[in-house]
Amino acid sequence: MNLTHIVRNVFVPRQKQLERYDDAAIALQHDVLMRLVAQGANTEYGRKVQMNRVATYDDFAKLVPVNSYEELKANIDRMRHGESNVLWPGRVRFFAKSSGTTNDKSKFIPVSHMGLHHIHYAGGFDTVALYLRNHPTSKLFDGRGLILGGSHASNYNRVGSLVGDLSAILIENINPLANLVRVPKKQTALLSDFELKRDRIAHECLHKNVTNISGVPSWMLSVLVRVMEFSGKQHLEEVWPNLEVFFHGGIAFTPYRSQYEQLITSPNMHYMETYNASEGFFGIQSDPTDKSLLLMVDYDVFYEFIPMSEFGSEHPTIIPLEGVQTGVNYAMLITTSCGLWRYVIGDTVSFTSIQPYKFIITGRTKYFINAFGEELIMDNAEQGLAYACAQTGAEVHEYTAAPVFMNEQAKCRHQWLIEFATPPNSIAHFAELLDQQLQTLNSDYEAKRFHDITLQPLEVIVARKGLFNDWMKANGKLGGQHKVPRLSNSRKNIEALLSFDHSNLMAE
Repeated sequence: MNLTHIVRNVFVPRQKQLERYDDAAIALQHDVLMRLVAQGANTEYGRKVQMNRVATYDDFAKLVPVNSYEELKANIDRMRHGESNVLWPGRVRFFAKSSGTTNDKSKFIPVSHMGLHHIHYAGGFDTVALYLRNHPTSKLFDGRGLILGGSHASNYNRVGSLVGDLSAILIENINPLANLVRVPKKQTALLSDFELKRDRIAHECLHKNVTNISGVPSWMLSVLVRVMEFSGKQHLEEVWPNLEVFFHGGIAFTPYRSQYEQLITSPNMHYMETYNASEGFFGIQSDPTDKSLLLMVDYDVFYEFIPMSEFGSEHPTIIPLEGVQTGVNYAMLITTSCGLWRYVIGDTVSFTSIQPYKFIITGRTKYFINAFGEELIMDNAEQGLAYACAQTGAEVHEYTAAPVFMNEQAKCRHQWLIEFATPPNSIAHFAELLDQQLQTLNSDYEAKRFHDITLQPLEVIVARKGLFNDWMKANGKLGGQHKVPRLSNSRKNIEALLSFDHSNLMAE
């Protein structure tokens, strides 16, 4: 009898609870809201908005305003300095460092004790519960889990208070028993120098019985390539013959799937997506045959949604979960036990099912191109690239895209900077396929491309090998939770990358 066969019994009660998601999601969400409001009423913020008067969702929507990070920033900074009962009862000790805003390089998301356990660790537990339900012959716990994390530092020199990547905060606070089944050792996992950490992880894990890996696809791939270099093997299952699953999240897996499938050729390998952000744990791929994510409705997270067609308007429609429809692109708002009240997280989703509630991540409210009314979102980009790669045998490693604004002839186009792991035989043909598929996927893009009147065929610029990695390193964003910005409505990122590439070539 393997150890996993014994341990899986721990997950059975929760597996049965998750069955309630099919028909009791709205009731569960109501319970979450009332629980959060009862706690929030005892805070400075709760008293300010009269949260004690909230008895229904309508009360909540009328009394509590929608908040961006900028609107909560001053209160969060007070919490970072040690003040209690500001946005959430008690003193918050941990702050997850996330990508910045227009005004700041970084955001600092509070992670309360309740949020840590009732959101983030709950998500990790349920991920395993659902995986074991779907794979009854798994031997997950008969080996080690390679968990790739970021780093943290002292928060304003407060004793016991930390700021850093969410993954590092989770590793720092993990149950000591979990360290018996994970690698690398804690000191290595929390190193801030990603290149040093990558080498040490590869050395430490090389001769371990690794059965599962967890992390952001881009950074994990970098670690696995290093493992292969140290081992001298051709495929990862030669190093870890019992490897069975990659729990991935943070960025879309589509651009990396073919590279992983070349690296890991075992038919017993599985891939399971999670939606775990600095702000909370929101979704899990509950069915291996369905790429949609199950919305986790009984954590300390209450959800609301704004149709993207109204996002940014003065009085947008805001609906709770029971109001969503399938196929509509929504911006997501969250209220959590970390003190985020009606917080615009910046992600966009589209529901594929409402019984249970399942969705796909379609992009970011700020990661899109709509310079000419084309409303191109990340989901379009990922599907378009996947199609062009499938047709040409190419593999995309990293990319970003931005508009080239109208010239004197009122002509404009989209410009894509792509680093290929395997380039196509013809860049022009790849660009044509990508352009055609984007028109198939997006009627607004198709309309703007009509007869090349204004929006011209897109342009693909081939980035040198390692450009994105080098640029991220130069900007102090190598490893951890950092992500390459995929789509932008401005040329800031793409110009910085092109300039960085040019300056490096000049230096050589």
